Amino acid sequence: MNNQLSLPAVAKLNLFLHITGRRADGYHELQSIFQLLDYGDTLHFSALPTTELTLSCNQAELVTDDNLVLKAARLLQRATGCTQGVRVQLEKRLPMGGGLGGGSSDAATTLLALNQLWQLGLSQQQLAGLGLQLGADVPVFVQGYTAFAEGVGEHLTPIQLPERWYLVVTPDCHISTKEIFQHPDLPRNTAKISINQLQHSDWRNDCEALVSQLYPNVALTLQWLLEYAPSRMTGTGASVFAAFSDRLQAEAALRDLPSFCRGFVARGVNESPTLAALAAFR
Repeated sequence: MNNQLSLPAVAKLNLFLHITGRRADGYHELQSIFQLLDYGDTLHFSALPTTELTLSCNQAELVTDDNLVLKAARLLQRATGCTQGVRVQLEKRLPMGGGLGGGSSDAATTLLALNQLWQLGLSQQQLAGLGLQLGADVPVFVQGYTAFAEGVGEHLTPIQLPERWYLVVTPDCHISTKEIFQHPDLPRNTAKISINQLQHSDWRNDCEALVSQLYPNVALTLQWLLEYAPSRMTGTGASVFAAFSDRLQAEAALRDLPSFCRGFVARGVNESPTLAALAAFR
């Protein structure tokens, strides 16, 4: 059995984000489409014979006990009684606080990789259930398909979308998801839609107006991107995106990026490259 494994941890976009209510426990009910991308971080795993868990990263400030990679590994050890450990090397490309799900995707990739390396035999459903303890976005990355999401983001229905090209742009600011979801001015009463109504509904991000007001660079980036294609924010930001029918159009816009932004071009995919890479190691 191979004791080393390298896997991608892909980004997601919220093609829309409607907040439909707030639960008694403080979590928000939402509806969204999670669009997976073929771009993200990369994680390298080396199994250890002891219970030791170690993490290294090309961004040293991310190596803390709170990193979701270590949290995912500890959770899996506790849930299964596994006495093996792992050394993880994280190549970080996705911006922190961008609304692209980078930390959640890293956690999901860790659960999937260690389930295989440690030969735990858990199903994807079981791993997704564990992932939900780490964050509402983790299950979609474990399941590995573009999906219509409901609940707090954990009720997922697979959908097939045209594989378009996206320009994803992140202005130079870090946004706290907690701050946005706790803000009194956040809309929380958008009417629910059914999956059959998706094509005939007005899509928007209910966090976008508030974030644009609090973080002017997000508003400026949305305005700049609007010159090339309809723009929208993903998650609670700071990243914004636009869809293009071909890669060259998206890359042409990327070359004109404002100085206070960074960005990348990626293809929207219906199935996660993480699962394809995992299957190749089996």
